[in-house]
Amino acid sequence: LLEAASDFASYPGLLTDDAAKEFLDRFPLTFLFSVLQSWVDRPGAEATVVACLDRLFRTKYGASLLLQYTSFLQAGLRANSHTLRCLACKSVSYILENVKTIVIYSLLVDCLIEGNEETSAAALGAIKNIVQSPEGIDVIFPHVASRCSSLGRIRVLALIKELFSLSSSVASAVHKANLLKLFEAEINNRDDMLTTLSALELLYELVESPHSSRFLSKVTLLHILADMISDAGIDSVLRSRACLISGRLLSLVTSLLLAIDGRLQDSDEYESAIEALGQIGASSQGAILLLTPVARHVFQAVFGHQSRGKQLAALHALGDICGASRPGLNNAAEKCLRQLFYAAAANSPKMTPSGLLLWVLQQEPEKRQAGYRLISALVARPWGLMEVCSKQEIITIVTDEDTKFGMEARFNCCAAINNALSASNMLHDASIAEVAAKLQDAVRRGPYLAKKEAQPVVVTADRF
Repeated sequence: LLEAASDFASYPGLLTDDAAKEFLDRFPLTFLFSVLQSWVDRPGAEATVVACLDRLFRTKYGASLLLQYTSFLQAGLRANSHTLRCLACKSVSYILENVKTIVIYSLLVDCLIEGNEETSAAALGAIKNIVQSPEGIDVIFPHVASRCSSLGRIRVLALIKELFSLSSSVASAVHKANLLKLFEAEINNRDDMLTTLSALELLYELVESPHSSRFLSKVTLLHILADMISDAGIDSVLRSRACLISGRLLSLVTSLLLAIDGRLQDSDEYESAIEALGQIGASSQGAILLLTPVARHVFQAVFGHQSRGKQLAALHALGDICGASRPGLNNAAEKCLRQLFYAAAANSPKMTPSGLLLWVLQQEPEKRQAGYRLISALVARPWGLMEVCSKQEIITIVTDEDTKFGMEARFNCCAAINNALSASNMLHDASIAEVAAKLQDAVRRGPYLAKKEAQPVVVTADRF
């Protein structure tokens, strides 16, 4: 049996239903289950048989037989052996995927909370399959909020995060079941910093879901984050993470923005707060909201005397606000953006926005790459295009730089300027003709600046 089970489990190819049936004709499931019970002390027996069963249940034939052995699944989910519990968790998924029959096992949650890493992951996968049906949502959710250890609570939060991103209906069920309250409770519990930080990390991933803005705005998480950002008494790491989460949430709550604004006075969280403003500005609504006195911090960080890390973070944030990843803004916000650029230029030795942009492109490679991204967004505006094209040195760097770092960012910037110029009325200006020609040639050569088409070289072989 062990030799046959080992060969079956390690078979390198895809196992067919016929192969599964042939094996089970020799060794029926009842016999294999009895071996797991009676050979517990035999070295390697459990691992070999479990690996074999796992391969069997992955076939449609093997999964179909599982429905006759629900008592095995229930016993497996209660087993002391993590190996058996993991197999039982996976078996639930195999039934759902291959037979499309909903089977609810509340013990899966116990495996999620109490199992080892592999068992917990298998339980999570099975629960995710179950809750994609209305029946599964109704049955499984009441068990999720049970009291458990700090590790168990974090695993429950991880489950909620995974479920929340599955679909709008599951996200709605999570919200209606008040499961988001578990995040609030864990974040408010400051007794264990590592647990609180883990909860914040999971919340950071949860707010990436397209459903987050629909449901998270209806709970008190935003107020908790605002309080955390404003609280100088808690650890800087927690405040920094709260800043980034609030940036993703894109809240219209004034108190939250003011709280982030207040953290910009603290050097420890400066970069995180600046990055949060960039994430808010990555959407049109967020940029419109930001283009108030709050945005002055981003301009000060880019063009002021700040450290390398702060300036680099601010350059990317300014690129987000200018529209590096979204369309333009409304008239009022565009006017504010232009005023902020010209005010920053007037308060610097460079005097003009084009001078500031050239100065950015003359910095180290990482800042220059962020500068390319900023210029790509800025040239969508007539005044931004004029500023860029009026500085011959900017065009020279964008079209001729041949350093390997950031070549695609440079090319994207070059293409953005060329496209904006082609759609403008500036081509009628004779002084722009040379600029347009350089841009067109650079775009034609591509991101790696091929000077001409490669030609094969044929030489006579050297001989002794």
